[in-house]
Amino acid sequence: MKYWFLIVMVMSLGCKEKRYHDELDQNQLQASTEALEDIIKFQQKMNGEFKDPETSPLPDRYRKDFNGLDFFGPDTTYRVMAKFTRTPEALPFLMPTTTGRQSEEVVYGVLQFRLNGRSHKLEVYQNQELKQQDQYRDYLFLPFADLTNGEETYGGGRYLDLSIPEGDSLLIDFNKAYNPYCAYNPKYSCPLVPKQNRLDIAIKAGVKTFKK
Repeated sequence: MKYWFLIVMVMSLGCKEKRYHDELDQNQLQASTEALEDIIKFQQKMNGEFKDPETSPLPDRYRKDFNGLDFFGPDTTYRVMAKFTRTPEALPFLMPTTTGRQSEEVVYGVLQFRLNGRSHKLEVYQNQELKQQDQYRDYLFLPFADLTNGEETYGGGRYLDLSIPEGDSLLIDFNKAYNPYCAYNPKYSCPLVPKQNRLDIAIKAGVKTFKK
C-alpha cells in the first residue's frame, strides 16, 4: 500500500513538473515570437523611411529603384541584456565626425554584457544639444564597430538608438543596428565610432552594407 502511495505521489509530481515545463516553454516561445515580430517591424519601418522622399537619406538616383535594405536574418541571439552603469562624473567632449563638424557628447554610462560566451563593454553617449529637445530627452546613442565592418557591413561601423533605463539593466538588440547616413550619401556628417566601442567579435545582425 505504501509503495502504491509513493508511485501515485511520484506520478503526480512528474505531471506537475511536466505542466511547469510546458508553461515555461510556451512563455519562452511567446517571448521569442514577440522579439522576432519587433525586429521585423523595425526592418519594415526602416524600408518605409528609405523609400519615402521626405525621410530617405538616399540620393534620388538610388531611391527611385530602392526595393529594401539588406538585413541579416532576425536572430534573438543578438538580443542581450546588459548591465548599465551610470557615469555621472563624465565631462562633455567633442566626438569627431566624417566631416569637419564635431558632436558634443558625454559618456552617459557603460554597458557590460555577454555574447558568444565572452564579456564585452560599450560606452553609450548623450548628445548635449539633442537632450534639450523633449523628444530626445531620454535618447542615448550607441555607435559600435565589429569584425563584419568592411565586409558584410559598412566599414565605418553602425549605430543603435537606446533610451535611458529606469534601473541598472538595458536591452541591446543588435538586430536594430543601422548604418550611418553617410554610408548612403556623402552630404551627411556622421559621428565616428570611438576606439572604446570596437568589438572584437562579428555582429551578424542588423543592416548590412548598402550595395549601390
